[in-house]
Amino acid sequence: MLRQKLMAEFLGSVMLVATVVGSGIMAEQLAEGQMALALLANAIATGAILFVIISIFGPVSGAHFNPVVTTIMLVMRTIKRHEAALYILVQTAGGIAGSWLVHIMFDMPILQFSDHMRSGLPQYFSEIIASFGLMLTILLGLSYNRQAIAPLVALYITAAYWFTASTSFANPAVTIARTFSDSFAGIHYSDVLPFIIAQFIGGFTALWVARLISAERPD
Repeated sequence: MLRQKLMAEFLGSVMLVATVVGSGIMAEQLAEGQMALALLANAIATGAILFVIISIFGPVSGAHFNPVVTTIMLVMRTIKRHEAALYILVQTAGGIAGSWLVHIMFDMPILQFSDHMRSGLPQYFSEIIASFGLMLTILLGLSYNRQAIAPLVALYITAAYWFTASTSFANPAVTIARTFSDSFAGIHYSDVLPFIIAQFIGGFTALWVARLISAERPD
């Protein structure tokens, strides 16, 4: 059963990053410099694939696709330590593989590194907000409307692409994978650690708030 879970997390991460990066490249090529249009296309594609992969892989692995989600599920004791470590490993590997697959499809050098700087406090704070919102959506969705998790997450990320300055990475595995693509969706390696720290801060803040809300829940 663990093998099936890991395969689901790997494939889901491949599909997620391939969509993020691939739609970014396609949008950049077709939008003729209209950045708003490129971002809109990127956001819609990402939200759409999130709905798909959460729907098809959720029953197998829980559809984490995100080390912050996995770590918080570990804290909540819904996943074992060794499983969590393997989840994070395959999520990261799957994300990188997704970037490489896109480069093959678009006839680009497979191995490349992003020069797209995303530095500064506003960017990092945006990642706290993005990750907080994502994790709160997941946790409260699991508590109150489990069957709606796929559309909830898909819609949140689509919106967060637009209301956060960082365009809502909200995922350490995706952040790492996007350093391997010098494209519209890329991020320079020097910004990865601050982004990841911000993502975990946002995620754990959401856990605290979700527990507070659950404690206040009427019987």
